[in-house]
Formats: sequence, structure tokens, C-alpha cells
Amino acid sequence: MCALLAMVMPAVFSGAGASAPAQAGQVAPPPLVLSPNLTEPWVMQLRAPNTRNARQAPARQATRNGVWLRPQRVSRRQAAPEPRRLQQQRQRKIAPQFLPAIVDYAGPHKPGTIVIDTNARFLFLVQNDGTARRYGVGVGKPGFEWAGSHKVTRKAEWPDWRPPAAMRKRRPDLPKFMPGGPNNPMGARALYLGSTLYRIHGSNEPWTIGHAVSSGCIRMRNEDVVDLYERVRVGATVHVI
Repeated sequence: MCALLAMVMPAVFSGAGASAPAQAGQVAPPPLVLSPNLTEPWVMQLRAPNTRNARQAPARQATRNGVWLRPQRVSRRQAAPEPRRLQQQRQRKIAPQFLPAIVDYAGPHKPGTIVIDTNARFLFLVQNDGTARRYGVGVGKPGFEWAGSHKVTRKAEWPDWRPPAAMRKRRPDLPKFMPGGPNNPMGARALYLGSTLYRIHGSNEPWTIGHAVSSGCIRMRNEDVVDLYERVRVGATVHVI
């Protein structure tokens, strides 16, 4: 290593045009130049320039003709950081009580009925063995609360979304139409409630479950709404309290 450094040090620290004089009848070898990719003072990356093919394949020539005294290290700072919004979303978690659970039920509603407690942020599906399946939900934000009883009139997988005119008036940035898919706010499934504009649907923002965030719709985690979708028939009664 010391001998090699002694050979290349004059080329590194001498003038740009410095080179050993050529003897008669011999062609002087090209000088060794310091690579511009030097990242640390003690990492010496030297290569012999090749002007003939430098423009056609500079990366290939640098690799083929390069003399690496130490492998180049890639700094972690060079990796593209995850957007801050995605980092914040990833850190948000659903409170454990809003994950699915089986609970006792002694109420008046018959099996197959959906009961939504908007204050507690729970949706209950009554079963025929004295229990109910409980799911956490997101509900209407202040000013968009509602209560009432309706029937499930339609079900849809990966539903399209057509924001109502009143919503687009409040949010001019919303599209008139969005096809179904993972980026659609309607999520993986939707249960339509009577002739209203309200739905029970999935969400691509699962961290909002347990909060009052919607314009009146009842939102669930995608995996939960898929489970509910398979258990509920069209014509089922939904009580929102």
C-alpha cells in the first residue's frame, strides 16, 4: 500500500499537466487523475482517463479502468427519505378497543341487524347466539352527525366515488368522479343505506377509525368492512344512534 501511494501521490498533488517525460520512441502513459466522486479524504479513487470512449460509456469505463484502493461506501444520507406525511401516518395506530371483538348482546334487535353507536364509535352486528361482532368505526365530524334507521339497499366491491355537489362546493379540489381502487376514499367495500347519501364503507386512512372525521358516512378499516360485507345481506336493518 505504501509503495502504491508513493507512486500516485505526485499525480494527486502536482499540477494538472504534470507527468513523467517520455523517452524517445515511447508514448507517455496517460496521467492518473483524482476521481470527482471522492467522498472522504482517506478514500483514494484513481482512474486512468480514456478520452476515446469517455462520452459513449463513462460509467462503464470508470468501472473497467478504475483502480479502487477501498470500496466506495454509500452514505445513508444519499437514500431518498420517506415523505414526512407517510412517516406520520405510519406512526399512527388504532387504539386497541377499536379492533374487532366478540361481545355479549342482550338488546332487542334480531340477528343480522347492524347497530352503530356514533358516540362510542362502534358498529355492532347482532348474531344469533347472544353475542355481537363489534368493529371500530369513524363517524361524522361536528356538524355532520345524524341518527336514524335504514335498510341496506345495495352492496359494492371497490366502489366508485362521486362526491355529492354539496361536498364539492365545500371542497372544490375534489374530483367529480374517482374509480374504485386502493386510493379511493370509499375503500374496499360499501353498504348503501336507503335513499340517503350515507354509506358504511372502507377507508384508505385506517388511522381515522375511532374519530369523528367524515361527512356523515360510517367508515371502517378495509379488512373489517370486507368481513362485515360477507356477513350482511341486502335488506338488513341499520340503526344509527
